[in-house]
Amino acid sequence: MNIMIYQYKKNFEVQKAQRFLKERRIAFQVVDMKKHQLGMKELELFAYKGGIKSLIDSSNPKVKEHPISYTSDGDRILSYLSENPEFLKTPIIRMGRRIIIGFDEETLTEWISKKEESK
Repeated sequence: MNIMIYQYKKNFEVQKAQRFLKERRIAFQVVDMKKHQLGMKELELFAYKGGIKSLIDSSNPKVKEHPISYTSDGDRILSYLSENPEFLKTPIIRMGRRIIIGFDEETLTEWISKKEESK
C-alpha cells in the first residue's frame, strides 16, 4: 500500500514527513494540492478520520482572521476547504484509508512497522 503526502506548500512539517520517509527508504507519492484539487469524497474521508476542525490550519494568520475557523457547519467548512486548499493543515499523510493530519512521527512509525510485518 502506497503512502501519499498531500501538500499545498512545502512547509517545515511537510519537509519533516518527507525526510522521515526518505531516511527509511520508504516510497511515497506527493500530491500537490495547487495542481490537484481535492474532491469532496477525499475531504470527507480526511474529516471522518481526523476530525473536521483538525483539517483547518489554525497557525495560518489568514485562517485566524477568516470566519471559516469559527463556524461549526461541517458542509460549509468542507466546501470552503475544497475551494481554498491553502487553509488546510499539511501534510496530510494517507496510507489506504488511514490518515494523519500534520506530521506525527509516532503514528507514522507504527504504520511503517505494520507495513513491514505484512510483507
